[in-house]
Amino acid sequence: MAQANKRSTIYFDADIHKALRLKAAAAHRSVSDLVNEAVRHEMLEDQEDLAAFEARETEPTVSYEELLNTLKADGKI
Repeated sequence: MAQANKRSTIYFDADIHKALRLKAAAAHRSVSDLVNEAVRHEMLEDQEDLAAFEARETEPTVSYEELLNTLKADGKI
């Protein structure tokens, strides 16, 4: 069974709203479709970022001071 859509009020900057309406009309889609797609895209990016952080959590860390000292010793700064 498909989930029912939920209604929400979102306040857009006037220029953003105009651009969204124009894009929706040009694509023969609703503003809601465009906003849902954009939110899904952002959430997918967040999920990918979290996975990348988790994959790197066992990597050794270097303090900012250590990094600067290394760069100076290598003649890069």
